[in-house]
Amino acid sequence: MAESLPQEMLTYILSFLPLSDQKEASLVSRAWYCAAQNALREQPGLTSLDLSGCSELSDRALLAVSRGLRHLQHLSLRKLQRLTDAGCTALGGLWELQSLDMAECCLVSGRELARALGSVHGAPPPLASLSLAYCSSLKPHRELEHQALGPKDPSPQPQGSSLFMLQSLQELDLTACSKLTDASLAKVLQFPQLRQLSLSLLPALTDKGLVAVARGCPSLERLALSHCNLLSDDGWTQAANFWPRLQHLNLSSCCQLTEQTLDTIGQACKQIQMLDVAMCPGISMAAVRRFQAQLPQVTCVQSRFMGGADLTLTL
Repeated sequence: MAESLPQEMLTYILSFLPLSDQKEASLVSRAWYCAAQNALREQPGLTSLDLSGCSELSDRALLAVSRGLRHLQHLSLRKLQRLTDAGCTALGGLWELQSLDMAECCLVSGRELARALGSVHGAPPPLASLSLAYCSSLKPHRELEHQALGPKDPSPQPQGSSLFMLQSLQELDLTACSKLTDASLAKVLQFPQLRQLSLSLLPALTDKGLVAVARGCPSLERLALSHCNLLSDDGWTQAANFWPRLQHLNLSSCCQLTEQTLDTIGQACKQIQMLDVAMCPGISMAAVRRFQAQLPQVTCVQSRFMGGADLTLTL
């Protein structure tokens, strides 16, 4: 009787048995063995795994993880120096993944990662947090660059192998992904639910890219743009009005910014609570004091000036 049951039904029935009984059932026949193996895979298990710093782990290890831990929700692969695009394909099997940390996985490209995350039955996992900091190989595909330079679609839809498909994303860290440009950021960074974003140490980010990100990510509450030396007051004049929810802002070492940017932020970002303008030579201490007087809810302004003074104003 049991032999005539569909494989899915047999798997469902065995999933209610204790682990020891499932192992016994796997000895009955080949069909029962397959059903028992499927039931084992589908059992709730480990949901969080941190492999940070395991520099000797290779692509095979990630493949084994994806096969044996289907219910992973949080995965950290920070500093896995041997992980390549081939290993990224295994991420497509982690259907419940909610947060992924691949900071300093320098052999992984953005195109293959996007393809892997979008390979689950044509839809990406419900990823909410993604860190790709210091991924020096992260760069857009040429076709993506070409599309970004063309006329902008007023109602874009996720297409192809792009991080743009991760529409549920709320946190994204692209710190020191130095090959990213305005064109790729304008095309990819369109996440209406995104609350936290880091674009620090992006040498090619200009005012054009800043405005594009502001339009694509209007719900930002935390934004880091330190060492983005091409940003100017004009860029902030256009971008600030898109971020009324902004609370934490890091502009340290943005050397072209002046007190005009502080005035712009003060007028447009009424919920701002923390501001870092350390090493911004165009912003004086007097300008910082005026900014805090304008926005009494600001609790902390960090200012470290070229002359050596290290000042933090806390209310």
